[in-house]
Amino acid sequence: MAVRRLYPEQPNSFAFSAENLAWAKKEIAKYPEGKQASAVIALLWRAQEQEGWLTEPAIRGVADMLGMAHIRALEIATFYTMFQLGPVGKTAHLWVCGTTPCMLRGSEALMEVCKEKIAEHPHELSRDGEFSWEEVECLGCCANAPVVQIGKNVYEDLDPELLERLLKGLKDGNPPQPGSQIGRQTSCPEGGPTTLKDIIKRDAEKV
Repeated sequence: MAVRRLYPEQPNSFAFSAENLAWAKKEIAKYPEGKQASAVIALLWRAQEQEGWLTEPAIRGVADMLGMAHIRALEIATFYTMFQLGPVGKTAHLWVCGTTPCMLRGSEALMEVCKEKIAEHPHELSRDGEFSWEEVECLGCCANAPVVQIGKNVYEDLDPELLERLLKGLKDGNPPQPGSQIGRQTSCPEGGPTTLKDIIKRDAEKV
């Protein structure tokens, strides 16, 4: 894994919003005395959601809330690739899965769309600053490959045309629903179930 470093240009300070601060205090309270550091990943993630990326003042602020040494929180932030250490697209940052199942199902073509529609290189902002992307390891949706994750939402069964439609929807403020983009139910085969059809039909008749 490549060395992950903090972005050279940092804001001067960080503070949770009132809503997020209340949430953080409830999260910390879930853990017994002396174990508050267990909330570090959750708080770092909330800080990233608030700011768009994880800043150095945010890392220090979370560490202070949890009574941790700053270096311990920094070690966590730089280890997990879920944390963005530099600015990302204001509208969306795309995680494009490049692991074997997704690669075999066309993730390389999705990355070509990202290069054409967003930016040539991973972590590079689009011209309008609204989008960015990167290739990541397994997102855990192998049966519905290829997939792209944006924040907490995963978009499955993509192809170049569907990804372009997703980008347009995000830009227009009307993205499609997360999940399969071809109407697949959970992880059924393409075209629908091939077994237990009588049970499925009977259950449908009961509704």
